[in-house]
Amino acid sequence: MNILMPQLGETVAEGKITQWFKSAGDAVQPGDNLFEIETDKVSMEVPATEAGVLSEIRVPAGEVARVGAVVGVIGAPGTPVSAAAAPAARPTATPPLAKAPAAPPTGYESEAALAPAARGPIKLDPFFEVRTPERNFGPARLAGGITVTPLARRLASEAGIDLSRVRGSGPHGRIVARDLENVPPPAARAPLGEGLSGGQIKALYDPAGYEEVSLDAMRRTIATRLQQAKQTIPHFYLTADITIDRLIAVREEANAATPKDRDGKPTFKLSLNDFIIRALALALQRVPAANAVWAGDRVLRLKHSDIGVAVALDGGLIAPIVRAAETKSLTAISAEMKDLAARARDKKLKPAEYQGGSTAISNLGMYGVREFSAIINPPQATILAVGAARRQAVETADGGVAFASMLTATLSCDHRLVDGALGAELLAAIKALLETPVTMLV
Repeated sequence: MNILMPQLGETVAEGKITQWFKSAGDAVQPGDNLFEIETDKVSMEVPATEAGVLSEIRVPAGEVARVGAVVGVIGAPGTPVSAAAAPAARPTATPPLAKAPAAPPTGYESEAALAPAARGPIKLDPFFEVRTPERNFGPARLAGGITVTPLARRLASEAGIDLSRVRGSGPHGRIVARDLENVPPPAARAPLGEGLSGGQIKALYDPAGYEEVSLDAMRRTIATRLQQAKQTIPHFYLTADITIDRLIAVREEANAATPKDRDGKPTFKLSLNDFIIRALALALQRVPAANAVWAGDRVLRLKHSDIGVAVALDGGLIAPIVRAAETKSLTAISAEMKDLAARARDKKLKPAEYQGGSTAISNLGMYGVREFSAIINPPQATILAVGAARRQAVETADGGVAFASMLTATLSCDHRLVDGALGAELLAAIKALLETPVTMLV
């Protein structure tokens, strides 16, 4: 039985095997953990589904594999390791196409698993050939006899890399994604204004004066998605100053009245962010036209307010989602957010806990940031950036001067879906809820 890299989410294309819990030749039982995967968002353990012997490990710890790739093989109990591994390593004849499993994972097959003899050619043009085992695209053959995997071909196209200059390290000299990591794109092909290549930038510095750090999967994904968001989403920004004296008073009163556990510790402690989550959720219900996402050729109007909250991680961030936040109390939101944030930092979130969502909140107030604009996370159409609370002199109704607690919030909007007036209506609803917090308690 082939062990496949599982599908961990709709947008997750590959995963890194951080460790194998079993060695080749070890017996395995259903439920035994075989290996641990790390993606740009989560880490998880993959269990065996059948009993047998781990006869082959095709993707060792530290290597990355595409979703659906064969990462190992489980042979029948008692089968020698070498005998079980031999047929998968070098097929000697053209085998018939294997019948697809009942619920096959999506994504590309392993480069090692798809022998050229097992693919039927589909001619596209004289200089390009794609071979496919029923559903998954295999390596393309370019002019000059060069073969390249789909991922490597896409990365090369995006970076403007001439594949004729690349030496492949895959089977039979095939070019794979890792072969492109240190190949700078030619300066002549870089679009105007895109800047210098990595190699050109390195040439500006003394090699003894810096340490080169490779990009991990999370940072690559963040870079790709945010660059795409800024290039394809027409952002505009709306900013409001919000008076939060009453909010602070309600929060302090609620925390002071918190029941204590047996050790005398409070059972919950509300944060300002908990109120902001609920305010945004209720505001989307008051302005339902803004509770929508962009879906390419259509708009999806959402029934519930699913609020993502940015959580900083080592080397990146993730936005776990409080689902149907408009239906939950402040204490429920607080408890759920603490759990989501803790599991996010441990990379234990499930894809369903961070994918989708109505909108998101990015709060940098704890760092003393007064005001900033956040980048929308597609397919969402808005994101709320929240700054630090501060004491500020304000004019009173009678013309005098008083001090008030204020914070600045900036709503980033996708102009394809949210027009200026609609965005202003949503921000006004958020402001009204935060300035009259008692309305969030019912």
